Parts: sequence; C-alpha cells; structure tokens
Amino acid sequence: MLHYLKIHNLALLDTVELTFGPGFAAVTGETGAGKSILLGALALLSGSRAEKSLIRQGADSCLVEAALALGEREGIDRLLEERGLPPRDEGELILRRELFRDRAGRCFVNGSLATTAVLQELGEHWIDFHGPGEPRRLLKPECQLALLDLYAGLGPMAEAYRERFDEWKHLLGERDRIAAETRLDPDQVEFLRSQVEKIDRAELDGADPVELESAYRRVSRGQELTELAGSLADGLGGDDGVLGRLAGLVRAARELETLDPALTPLTARIDALAVEAEDLGQEFQRLQAAGELDPEEAARVEERYHLLLELKRKYGGSIAGILEARASLLARIGEQGDVEGTLRRLEKQASDLERLLRGQAGELRRAREKAGKELARKARVLLGELGFRKAGFEVRLEPGTELRSWGDASPEFLFSGNAGQPLLPLGKVASSGELARVMLALKTILAEVDEIPVLVFDEVDANVGGEIGRVAGLKLREVARRHQVFCITHLPQVAGLAAQHLLVEKQQAGGSTVIRIREVHRDADERVGELARMLGDRRSDAARRHARELLEA
Repeated sequence: MLHYLKIHNLALLDTVELTFGPGFAAVTGETGAGKSILLGALALLSGSRAEKSLIRQGADSCLVEAALALGEREGIDRLLEERGLPPRDEGELILRRELFRDRAGRCFVNGSLATTAVLQELGEHWIDFHGPGEPRRLLKPECQLALLDLYAGLGPMAEAYRERFDEWKHLLGERDRIAAETRLDPDQVEFLRSQVEKIDRAELDGADPVELESAYRRVSRGQELTELAGSLADGLGGDDGVLGRLAGLVRAARELETLDPALTPLTARIDALAVEAEDLGQEFQRLQAAGELDPEEAARVEERYHLLLELKRKYGGSIAGILEARASLLARIGEQGDVEGTLRRLEKQASDLERLLRGQAGELRRAREKAGKELARKARVLLGELGFRKAGFEVRLEPGTELRSWGDASPEFLFSGNAGQPLLPLGKVASSGELARVMLALKTILAEVDEIPVLVFDEVDANVGGEIGRVAGLKLREVARRHQVFCITHLPQVAGLAAQHLLVEKQQAGGSTVIRIREVHRDADERVGELARMLGDRRSDAARRHARELLEA
C-alpha cells in the first residue's frame, strides 16, 4: 500500500505531501486541472521515461518520493538483494526520484542510489496502470494469455513448459549447427589435435599463474645469481682473495702483539675479521651451488611459461578461458569422428523432448480452455451489470501445429456488445469505452489472485454514466477490498463511493498558474461541494442534496 507521497516542482505543482489509507481513492477536478500529475508522479516512481519539461517552470529540479508498506513480498526482497540494495525496514519500501534541468536525474531505493531500470523492475511488483492507452494492451495476445494464466493459477506450469521449450530449441539449434558445418579434412582434424596437445603441455589443470610466473623469474635469473655468488666466493676465498691477504695480516698482527701486549685487542679484531670473511665465502659458495638449476627443469619451466603466454593471447586472458577452448576443440574433434552419430543422437533427444512438450502444451491448453470458460462466464455477468445487457464474451483457444514458448495455442478474447451481433476479436468491435469496461470487469474477477497491490485507473469509467457509472464505482470499490485503487474520474457516482477523495485545482494568480491537490474527504461540506460541481452546479441546492444522497448511499 502506498501510504505517503511527496511531489515537488512537478509540472505546475509546487509542493504537496499526501498520506493514503487502504481501499478506494478517487481523484477529481475540472477538465484540464492537472489530475494526471498524480499519475505522472507514480509513473516516475515506477521507472517511466522522464522529460526535463516535467520540471516546473523557473525551478532547477523536481522530486517525487513515496513510502510503501507492502508486507511480505518475496519478489521485491529478492530483487533488492540481487541488485545490492538495502533491504526493506519492517516491510517498507522507500522510493525517490529527482530530475534536474542541467544534469542527469537520480533514483534512490531505500536511501541507496539506483537506476531507472531497477525502478521499472520494482514497479512491476507494486503498481499497475490502466488508462486511455493501457486498455489497448487487452488486444495483445500476450496480455490476454497473462490474464488467463493469472486467473487459472497456471504460472508454475507455464514456467516449467517454457524451461523445457528453451532446452528443446537449444537442441535443435545444436543439431542444425552441426549439420550445416562442413566436415573437416584430416589435416584440419590433425591441427585441432595439435592445439589440444599444446594446451596439455602447459599443464594448466589446477595450475597457479602466480606460482608459475614466480618459478619463471627464478629460472630466468638463476644464471645471473650463480655467477654473482661465484664471483663473491672467489673474491673472498680464492688464491688472490681476501682470506689469503688476511692470513698475512693476521701473522703481522700477532708479531706486533709480542712486541706490545697492549695491542692484543687489535689482534683479536683482525682475527675476527678473518673468521667473518671465511664464513662469508662459505655462504656465497652454498648460494652458488643452490642457484645451479637442473638444465632440463629450467627449460621445462621456461617452455611452460612462454606457452601459457601464447595460449592467453590466443584463447583469452585466463586459464579458465583456455580450458574452455580445449573442451570446445575436443568436442569438435569428437563430432568429426561421428557426425552422423551425433546428429542421430541430437535428433532423438529433440524428438523425445518434443513429445514431452506436446504433452505439456496439451495440458496447458486444456487447463486454459477450462479457465477461459469460467472467466468468460463471470465476465458476461459483470459486463451485464456494467451496461452490456446482452453482452457476449468468450475465450477461445485454437490449437496450432507449431509449438511456441507459451504452448500450442494462443487465447483470443471475443466480444459482442449487443444481442444479434457476432462475436469478434476485441480489437475489431470494441470502442475505447467498451474496452475500459471489459478491463474493469476482468480486473474485478482477477482481484482475488492479482498480487499487484496498487492499481491506478485513469478515467476507466469514460463514456458511461447514470446507474452504470455507479456500478462501475461499485466494481472499483470491490477491487479495492484487496488492492489500493486510485481512480481519476469525472463521475460523481464513482467519486462518492471512494473512501478517500482528492481534489485537483488549477489556480491563477500574479501572472502564474499553480496546481493544488487537497484531501476533501476529511471535510464533509467540501466533499459535497465537489460532488455538486460534478453534478452540474456546486451552488445548486438540488445538486448538493443529490451529492449528500450519493455519499449516504
């Protein structure tokens, strides 16, 4: 349920903050007063396209913000998690959209920056619009199919069929691909095998690229390390090395010590220098020995590393991509080994799957036919109440020979507004007013199973009046038992049935025009005055008396 809406600088509207309760809310006002602004704000929050012309003249930006208390909604919660957005707090969804005149707009979901695409995805879960253009959707086969499946509760069955259908189409595509490919000659097959062998030589299964690169660096610098360590070892311990020279110096220091015992500490220090030089020489000798790699191992590491670089350039920048290419090469070699056998296998798999699909499609069709009869019967009753006393309405499914993603038959809604007229597809016989009432009848029937919480009807009562108008209002109120319903209406019979009544007024002062939206259901006298205006004259005692009768009834 939408329980809070703020609109700022949208079109001719300055600022308004509205709170809503559950049930049926009517929106009224003079023709051209700007009643569609409310719908425009809701459309923006559901991710519709935004033009900068929507920003109020003289303002730099506009804003629309809403809070929705939606209760348990697994689809919305899953979508928020998948998009990395904050979860709802106690079931509340906070939406905000800002438009700027000089830069791109911004969208927020639960206080976190989002995209209009996310708003569109969320909008499919919380709001449904029905306006002068929307009922035309009823003419589309996919819309009729969605309504029928919703009524019959066939969503899981239809989804299972679609998954198997996609699998079947994939098999057919694979069969056609293999059949269309030219058989490879022996040289081409040998080339493919050589590519697989080259990948195998790199020993990539379970390989660590970082470790391989480190080993290559050790190998590539091993020779330099060995030479430097050997040079240092020779410099310290060779014939002309530091140790040989230090030996003579040590002897001289000891002779000096015999002449002057006070010089003993100096002798000790030069002895220590000789010992340290000897230790250093031994360390560099060990380092030289350790750096001497097995030539075969070094060659293997170098070959493997350069091979990995070559394969990355050819098949992608990762080991996973190279291994995927290897699997593809092997599959192609395997296909060439027995193309006809592969084709026979795929053909059998596709044929078996098609047989299962046709069985599923038949089940779907029969379930839809049964549901279509029930839906048509209920729709005829409601259409009679909405002014079509002798209305005809049927849902037909004609099976076809070709399987589609939805089954083997498409539904067609047939309608006749008057007795004696043949049943024809809706698009050939229904006016916009008739379509609006057909949609209202179907929405009334589907109210129990439709999970969209907020429904918006833009003049769905167009081209009706009198008693039929009141019936339309009653049906809207009936739908509002399980949904929050907003309806823009010109009929007092409809507006008088709403639990909430919003009045849209256009005011001109000081050379500017502004729009105000007020809640008149909180003031009985104001609401009577608005209903009296809709009846013809807000100052007429008869009109005001009639308005009171509408509210009391």
